[in-house]
Parts: sequence; C-alpha cells; structure tokens
Amino acid sequence: MGKNLTSVIVALGDAKHPEITEEHLDELAFLAETAGIKTIRRFTQNLQSPDSRTYLGKGKMEELKNFVKEKEVGNVIFDDDLTPSQLRNLEKELNPKSPDNPGVKIYDRSLLILDIFLMRAQTAQARTQVELAWNQYLLPRLTRMWTHLERQRGGTGTRGGAGEKEIETDRRNIRKQISVLKERLKKIEKQRITQRKSRSQVVRVALVGYTNVGKSTLMNMLSKSTILAEDKLFATVDSTVRKVVINQIPFLLSDTVGFIRKLPHHLIESFKSTLDEVREADVLIHVVDFAHPFHDNQIDVVTKTLADIGAAEIPTILVLNKIDLIKPTEEEPLDLDAMKGYYREKGFENVIFVSAHKRKNIDGLKEMIYEEVKKKHLKIYPNFLPQSY
Repeated sequence: MGKNLTSVIVALGDAKHPEITEEHLDELAFLAETAGIKTIRRFTQNLQSPDSRTYLGKGKMEELKNFVKEKEVGNVIFDDDLTPSQLRNLEKELNPKSPDNPGVKIYDRSLLILDIFLMRAQTAQARTQVELAWNQYLLPRLTRMWTHLERQRGGTGTRGGAGEKEIETDRRNIRKQISVLKERLKKIEKQRITQRKSRSQVVRVALVGYTNVGKSTLMNMLSKSTILAEDKLFATVDSTVRKVVINQIPFLLSDTVGFIRKLPHHLIESFKSTLDEVREADVLIHVVDFAHPFHDNQIDVVTKTLADIGAAEIPTILVLNKIDLIKPTEEEPLDLDAMKGYYREKGFENVIFVSAHKRKNIDGLKEMIYEEVKKKHLKIYPNFLPQSY
C-alpha cells in the first residue's frame, strides 16, 4: 500500500479505563478505513488533557516522529480536534523542511469526518452543507494549510511576503464562499419547508441512531427500498424519505445521518436543515447495535445529540438491533425481560429486540410502530376506524 494510504492514529488514554481507550481507537481506525486509509500503528498517552503545544508530551511526540519517519507514514490522525497552533507545531515536528518531500498529512477528528462526508454526500443540499462545514473548519487554520500548499509547490516552507498576502486573499475568498453557501442553503431550506408543509397531514417517523448500527438495513426492510447499506461509518449522509403503510395507516419514514462521538460542531450546524427531519418527526425509531460492547455509551451519545437539537421529547421506540450476533452462555444467559426493564428505567418506554439482517422480530417492531403512528394519525383523522394489528 502506498505511503499516502497508510496512517498512525493517536489518542489520549485513560489509565483507569483502557478498554474505553481501545474502543475509541477502534472507532478512529474504522473512520480511517472508511476514508480509504490503512492504520499501521496506534499511539496513546495517559494525559488529563492534550498538551497545548503538540497534543502529546515531549517523549511520546519524539516516539511518534521517529516511527513516522522510519515507516514513511502518509497520515497522522488525532482523535480530538486540534487547535490552529497545535496544527502548526505538529506540522513543524512531523514534516521535514525538504521541498522535495510532500510531507505527512495531519488529520484531526473533524477533518477526517469532513473528508468522509465530502465523499458520501450525494444531494445538492448535503453537498452544500458539507462544503459550508469544510470552509468554516478551514478558515481559522489557513496558516497551516498554506504551509502544506507552499511545500507542495516547491517553496521554501517559510511564511512571509507573498505567502502572507496569499493567506489574506484566501481568507477573503473563504468568507465570501461561506456567505454564498449560506444563501444557497436558505433557498434549499425554503423548498424543504414547502415540501414539509405538503406532508403535514401524514405522520412522520425518523430513524435515528449511532452510525453503522443498521438504520439503512431497517429502512430497506420497512419500506422495501434499496438504500445504500454497508459496513462503513456514515454510509448514509443524505436524508432519505419513503412512504410506508402498516395496516392501512400510511406514514413517511426517513433515514438520517448517523450520529457519532465528538461529531464536529460545524457539521451539526450545517446539517440543521437535514436534522429537521428528526426535529419535526412525530415518532423516532432509535436503532442500536446491541452487539457492540459499548452500545450503552452510543445510546448516551445519540440521546444527548437529540437533546441538543431539540428532539428529546418526541415519542421514541428503542430498537436493539443485531440480536443474532449475541452468543449467550451458561455463565451469562441473555435475559431480554431484564434488559427491557433496564432500558425502561433509563426512560425508554417502548423497547424491542430485533435482527434486521435475519428478519427476527420484525413483525413485533411493525406492531409497535403501528401503535405509535396510530396515536398521531387519529389526531389528524379522528374519524378513522383503526383495525387491530
């Protein structure tokens, strides 16, 4: 594999909970894989907070530098967002000053996720939203980006003179582009508002959940459609809406972008119009990868994000998916009734275990969706006489 497609990943660790650190690194490696980058080494350091200069302490930084140079690593990916000054300092530490060397590409978590979203966005709205987030991310980091460009063009690697003027020109251009993109999103949002008004007489249901938990597979099953569903993070970036009918009651089912730990702030801001599909839903189907060892943490991330966007009070069905991957033992039998009680204590009234892949308990899920949709449908059409499911 070529140099530019290899990476090392870097994260701060927690000595008291090494398993959580490892899970965070697993997720970061999966993000890198989704971006087409192979991880060949992991670096961790137990720090309460990142070093203000280079994220890592001096000794660990030297270890990282030596490995990157020895193995000719193409990318170094950090699990947190880096400040502009950290980026500049890491640029100096990890990249040789040789004009013949294109250098190591430094990613922080936001940049990596933005790259993936850029690859995945299909609709005009999603592309505009991601492009806006990208420009907002780039603006305060232009000095570091210019260093990259200057080296690639065969410059000396020093800033000043034409370089400084070029940076100011770039800043003006990016600010102008941000304004243009915001105006474009306003126009798109006006069209979306008109579309949503036309749906006001139909119950709306939104699939939500952590990324890569099986939302798109469930969407395909319930709506008999062919939404992209693959084992990669952010397989779905665009919001997709399909009409579904269960026992004579129609409703609109939307599949939305998956949430993730430390989702970049600019992305949340830019995707607010897409997230209206969630905010304005009558019912949420919160899909969980029950086989994931830290699925409770993922539930918490999604619950917090829903609260942040104003969707915490919407009636929710908790769907614990991938039950087929759980292998109970005599020492640890699977007590689903006890698990339901556990999640009800956490505030989830409607809880169901399914396997979308194996179609296990899908009829039970449909019945649960029907009962929730019926409540809203009867408010819109009080003379409707529902049959029993």
